[in-house]
Amino acid sequence: MRLSEVLIKPILTEKANAQQEKLRRYAFKVNRRANKLEIKKAVEGFYGVTVIDVNTAVIPGKSKTRFTKAGYVKGQKPAYKKALYPGGQSGMSA
Repeated sequence: MRLSEVLIKPILTEKANAQQEKLRRYAFKVNRRANKLEIKKAVEGFYGVTVIDVNTAVIPGKSKTRFTKAGYVKGQKPAYKKALYPGGQSGMSA
């Protein structure tokens, strides 16, 4: 897998921002097939930082229901994989 396919986008939520400020831990949405070594190489390659550790979690999809004129519309948001890593000497900013 190419390094450009591993990282999809950074996760910018209140919880992720709080972890960035207090724990210097950064969160990314990553490809579901990427493993920890590929994630580590991608972050080090793109951002020029030293990654100490990588934690991953597969977030399950959520079912959504909406009531419209046509009746109930049921759907599901897709599942995704999240990678968390504590940043050492990083020049990253949110």
